[in-house]
Amino acid sequence: MSETQRLHGGSVTKAVIPAAGLGTRFLPATKAMPKEMLPIVDKPAIQYVVEEAAAAGLDDVLIITGRNKGNLSNHFDGVPELEHTLEQKGDEGRLERVHEANELAEVHFLRQGHPQGLGHAVGRARRHVGDNSFAVLLGDDLIDARDPLLDRMIAEHDARQATVIALMEVPPESIHLYGCAAVEPTDEPDVVRVTELVEKPSREEAPSNLAIIGRYVLRPEIFDIIDDLEPGRGGEYQLTDALNHLAQGKGEAPVYGVVFRGRRYDTGDRADWIKANVLLGVDHPELGEEISEWVLQFADRLRERRGSAD
Repeated sequence: MSETQRLHGGSVTKAVIPAAGLGTRFLPATKAMPKEMLPIVDKPAIQYVVEEAAAAGLDDVLIITGRNKGNLSNHFDGVPELEHTLEQKGDEGRLERVHEANELAEVHFLRQGHPQGLGHAVGRARRHVGDNSFAVLLGDDLIDARDPLLDRMIAEHDARQATVIALMEVPPESIHLYGCAAVEPTDEPDVVRVTELVEKPSREEAPSNLAIIGRYVLRPEIFDIIDDLEPGRGGEYQLTDALNHLAQGKGEAPVYGVVFRGRRYDTGDRADWIKANVLLGVDHPELGEEISEWVLQFADRLRERRGSAD
């Protein structure tokens, strides 16, 4: 057990990050570059996700990739030529930032092969994970480091010996964009028992306004359930369908949800990706003051422009 794991004290040590999607919403930017490599301020989105896993004590990370995703493995590898150039220049600050990606965790890569949905991608991790519980972090869902979520989820998993998923309240008119949970309260604040999961229901059919967001702590029994799944929505193997089997009592343990009330950025959406750059940019230790001043000035100009148009 590593020092980080000892300090966190959790039983979960491995993280799986599915990153095989084509990123079609960002074309043509993602024609030759994985969407996970799109920068948020000065780091690619995937690095924020690996940092989150490492901060929660998960220093064994498996990234599930697809075709044309070589840049992902390159990013977490050393670059001797670049490092030598920075050393020669005495640019210690940039050299340290380059090293950060290499030293975050032990990062492994596995090709998904034929992309057949999130459930299929998670199922590919079986040999790496073995008979251990593990976390799944979606590569285009960023959780602000100031609002930790995984630590709470792992603690609930350990206390209840159950699958734990992350939930977030969304406006009812947006629930059709997410998997949705029917829940029962527990004695613990912001922890609920999940009784049913529905993939992207209409507003009228949704059992709640609690949406599944891209963080899961899964028991290894999920693999057998994925193996027995029939293709679901879109002809793909949906992780939500597998979790619904557990929520309905068809597994060895129930499903609980942790309701997240912090800052989350959906970097798979173009507008939210731009917002994430602004929101994290204004808090950046080097760029924050400049960007904040520009945002305030731009907001004034935008108000004036809209006022003159009325």
